[in-house]
Amino acid sequence: MKIALLGDVHANLPALEAVLDHASQQGVEGIWNIGDFVGYGAFPNQVIQRLRGVQALSIIGNYDLKVLRFSKKKEKWRKRKRPEKYLAFKWAHENLSEENREYLASLPKERMVEIAGKRILLTHASPASNEEHLTPDTPVERFSELAHLAETKTGVNLDAIIFGHSHQAFAFYVENIWFINTGSVGRPDDGDPRACYAVMQIDGDQIRVQHYRLAYDVGKAVAEIRSKHLPEAFAQMMIQGVDLDNVLSKQLWGSTKID
Repeated sequence: MKIALLGDVHANLPALEAVLDHASQQGVEGIWNIGDFVGYGAFPNQVIQRLRGVQALSIIGNYDLKVLRFSKKKEKWRKRKRPEKYLAFKWAHENLSEENREYLASLPKERMVEIAGKRILLTHASPASNEEHLTPDTPVERFSELAHLAETKTGVNLDAIIFGHSHQAFAFYVENIWFINTGSVGRPDDGDPRACYAVMQIDGDQIRVQHYRLAYDVGKAVAEIRSKHLPEAFAQMMIQGVDLDNVLSKQLWGSTKID
């Protein structure tokens, strides 16, 4: 059995389409999404509809939650957040349909799945917090702590924990549990702008994981950002494959701009 593991699409429809096309070619039997449908990209409704259309098993991400809470938090965030980040929350909130807002609000923060004899937890960032950044540099001791925490929370012996949020793809085997970070479909932060996702294959007692990096139509994603008059920094995040803080600190727009 093969399952496509993806997340952190961040409203980048062209990247999502490339991933879904590739996953179909791999013969996957399901699509699991660890959240952050929206943010920075210009296709929030289309991304949600596309994932709903392929019947993805989804959870909500921290960014999705913030967009849903925008109307209550906007005055506080206006004072405390970077103007670009505030605008990203505001634009996504205002441009989501009511149907898709209700859909996001209906999603859980975590899901426990039993499939092919395996027990697997889907969580956005970590079993401890939906904003914890787990990376290849996170100490093994922390993964061990999270393994015990997750099994205490779920009340079962887990075989895998699927997560994202840090936008860094990796897979570790700790405490008899696979920790699988999907990487980011629509907003990689590692300097490689290609879309990223993983395929998990379950063969009997074995779990195998393969990450893929896929070229996609970055120009289309960028053109839509610009057509919506969103900040150029949002376009540069996709062009350069880095996060907003990195883009704003470098401001290498003249040499990397796609027209």
